[in-house]
Formats: sequence, C-alpha cells, structure tokens
Amino acid sequence: METHHHPLLSFLLLLLLPFSSHSLPLSTNNRWIVDSATGQRVKLACANWPGAAETMLPEGLDRQPLPNIVAAIRRLGFNCVRLTYATYMVTRHAGDRVGRTFDGLGLGSVKDEIARFNPLVVRMTHLQAFDAVLDELGRQGVMVDIDNHVSKPMWCCREKDGNGFFGDEYFDPKEWLLGLTVLARRYVYKPQVIGMGLRNELRGERQSESTWRKYVTLAGNAIHVANPNVLIFAGGISYASVLSFLKKKPLSSNFGNKLVYESHWYPFTAGPEKVWTEKPLNQLCRAKIDGYVNSTAFSFTAGGSSSVPLFVGEVGIPGTEVKKSSDNFLSCFATWAAENDLDWAWWGLQGGYYFRDNRTGMDEYFGALSYFWDRPRNPFLLNRLRLMQLKNQDPTSRVGKAYLLFHPQTGDCMINNNLREIYAGHCGRQSSRFLYAGDGSPIMLAGSNYCLRAGGDGVRVQLTTACNAAESKWWRVSSSKLHLAAKEEKTGEYVCLNRDSVFTSDVFTRKCVCLVGYETGCMNGGDLEPTAQWFKLVETNVLYIN
Repeated sequence: METHHHPLLSFLLLLLLPFSSHSLPLSTNNRWIVDSATGQRVKLACANWPGAAETMLPEGLDRQPLPNIVAAIRRLGFNCVRLTYATYMVTRHAGDRVGRTFDGLGLGSVKDEIARFNPLVVRMTHLQAFDAVLDELGRQGVMVDIDNHVSKPMWCCREKDGNGFFGDEYFDPKEWLLGLTVLARRYVYKPQVIGMGLRNELRGERQSESTWRKYVTLAGNAIHVANPNVLIFAGGISYASVLSFLKKKPLSSNFGNKLVYESHWYPFTAGPEKVWTEKPLNQLCRAKIDGYVNSTAFSFTAGGSSSVPLFVGEVGIPGTEVKKSSDNFLSCFATWAAENDLDWAWWGLQGGYYFRDNRTGMDEYFGALSYFWDRPRNPFLLNRLRLMQLKNQDPTSRVGKAYLLFHPQTGDCMINNNLREIYAGHCGRQSSRFLYAGDGSPIMLAGSNYCLRAGGDGVRVQLTTACNAAESKWWRVSSSKLHLAAKEEKTGEYVCLNRDSVFTSDVFTRKCVCLVGYETGCMNGGDLEPTAQWFKLVETNVLYIN
C-alpha cells in the first residue's frame, strides 16, 4: 500500500505540540542545560526575535497583535526566544516614548500601524515595551534569552560598524556592563528570562583573546551578582565562530553553573556558501562538522566536568527560495544537531522589519513567519527543524537507549506501518525506535524480532525476521557516515536507503550515489542527489508525548 505524506501535514501537527513542563530557573550540569530544581534536561529550541535596530522595539508589532505573535512562536514549535536589544536602549533611551522615536525616524505610518494592532505600545517607553513583550512571552510559557546585540541601535553586523568589539567607537565597555547589570536586576523576578547573552558576534581588528576573557569574566560576575537565576551565554570571537583558545585555558569561573558558550553557523560561515554545491558533499559535510567542533563545539564534547553546554544562537537559511547550497548546508547541520541534541536558535522569527538599511517595511527572507507575521513562510522548511526541536536525550532518563531513523533532507523519521514496511512520517510519538550495534549489524525494530531488509535497487524497504541475511546487515558507507547500505542479494552490490520525493512517504533502496570516487554528477547542478540517501540514526532515551 502506498502512503502519501505531505510536509504541510507535518507542520500542522506542530500545532498540537504540548510544551513540556519544568520549573525555572535553569542551570548547567556538564554539557546539559537542566532544571535547577530537578536536574532534568531542558532543551532550548529558540527563535531569534530582533529588537536592536534604530527603532529599539521588537519587530512585528505593526503587523500583528503581540499575543498573536507569541502564539505563533508556540505553533511553530519553538519553546524560547532569543530577544535582541541595544545597550543604548537601556542606558540612553530608556525613558523615550516609542511613538516619538518612530516619528523622529520619519516612520509615522509605521507608528500608526503599531497603534492599530498594539495601541498601548506607542505610548510606552522603550523599556516598558520591552517589558510588555517579555510579559506576554511569560504568559504563554515561552522562555527568553535577552541578547545584547549591539550598543548603538542598528542592523548587525558589519566588520567596521563601530559595534564590533570592546573599545570600538560605539562599544564602551563600562556602558555595556551598566546595561547588562540594569537588565539583570530588572528581570530578577521574571522567571521567563532564563538567560542573558553577553554580546552578539564579537568581531573586528581589535578582537583579542585576552580582552575577551577580561570582559566576559567581568560581565559574567556582574550579572551573576545582580541576578543569580539567569544563564550566561558567552559567544566567541570572529562572529561567534571561534572559541578554540579555551582548549588550553578555560575560563576560570562558570558563574555558579550558569555558563553556556554560544556559537553561530550559517552556510557562509568559515568560507563562501558556494562550496556547498561545488565540492563533494559527503566529504564537505564531514569536514565542516569537524572544523566546527574544533573551533567551538569542543566545549560540550570534552566529557565530564570539563564540558560546558553549547548554544547555537543563530542558524538559518532563506525560506522564500531555498538555494541548493542552503539546502545542503541544512541537511548537514540537522544531522549533527539531532545527533548531539543541541540547544539552538533559528534565525529568525521575523517576517520583516519596521526599518532596515534605510528601507521601510523590508521583507526578511530568513524569517520563519510570512511578511504579515500571520502564517509560516515555508512549512516544508519548518518541518525539517522538527526533530531538532524535540528533546531526544536526558541524562536523568530511565528509558533505554534506542535510535530514530532520521531523513534530514525532509525532516521526517521512519515509521513502521504494521504491514512489515516502513515509511517516512512526522518525527515524534509515532516514530519507530530502532536498535543498531554498528557496521555490519541489523537495524532492529525495538521490541520485536524484525529488522530492515534491503530488497534491491528500486525496491521498497521491508521488515523481516531473517536478520542474519546479508541484505539485513547495514553499513555506513560514505565519508559523511550518512549513507546506510546493505548488500543486494543477487549482485552482492551495496544499495542505500533512499527517499525519492518529499511528496511520497515511500522509502526504497537504490544504487548508492556520490560515494568516494563516484562523485560524477553530484556537484554543480548534477542530476545525482546524495542527500536523498542521507539517513541518520539519532540516539534517544526519551519517550515523546506528542
């Protein structure tokens, strides 16, 4: 029986997503962020909500009522927000009225739209408006990391914009510390504020390891004294892409088990985006992950008490037209993020801006929401984030370890339909759980005597009890370790798991493509599609409730 599965259906199922309950505040335990009271893992799956531009107001209030925006965040499957702000909003413009700021920028028509959807906001001061956004997020159960994005309000980030590093034209360290401390004290009784980002994407010719250490330590201590409840997110240098200097000499304090390192990753991080289509993808994905681990992600792989949680504070691709390079990047990132059950934040939530780059009403192609903030921009893309939004590992869990079989190109997980077949479907409670002992072992359906069987090139994958047969033994055969292959019975040749199309749920085995030495047709617009054959066995010890 052929079962058709449409990604829009998977997105609509997100609307039923219940948020797991936990108490606040949060702390860290080795590589995990945990509930301070119970020690249970709390997974951060966040959306970036910008508010640090010249208007000094979280975006979107001219297009939807505030409660609607927060409700949309939940419907999209996010449980937290990385809410950005500018230091000057706190230190120089805290008492300025929102409406007057918009008038001063020549944005009277935008102010009128804010008044239509959120009539109280235009009469508020900037800090009062920021409070109102935080309060609504708290009312709807959304956690918040308030992120210091810039000092002077503007779009971030350029190499020489005066906001990049301590001592730059607009980046006075004393004023920065004052702004952090004021907000830390202000929100000590707002439990939804679970963390504070010290500074977004430090960069520029002034940057140095010693200066970074000095001010991160000063800021961390100041925040922890003012508000011992919040996590402290510390991003690295070079646009939050380098923390490797901490390998030899870690920070001297974790601020009472509150320290979380932050890094950012885009298709254009550490090289031009075009490499994602111009180089062999299996090798490139492996190399990019290894490079990222070496530069930042080593912090959570150290093991034991040396580990510090890593928060990928920005990751994203355009949702309006997904380029092949962006598509390949996201498939690679999703496998690694799901495998390690990372805490992360999507860039971005916003469908557009009040004012950016001297343009009024600018669209945001990276936005999860549409231009009018009333619907998802790309449900197919959001479905690919689904497994990354779920908590898959919990160090306190008593559930036995198993694996989900994840297809990152579509965001789906494999499901047994009780007809001795598997198909691709929504990641969550219905996803089948598998057991796998490593290369050359069968992929067993947990709690049964059945395993996956490769029937041959172009044959739908079946379940069988003949788990010692050659076609039931699976290897990870590519340099990315993302091609799962078994030997075809008649020819003795490897065939790989393959998802033919996003518009059908069928899973076949087909001739393996784009392995080492066989990259012809795999790059620069070639017909072969390696990511159709990318499947990741993702470890989990959590039972899903949705």
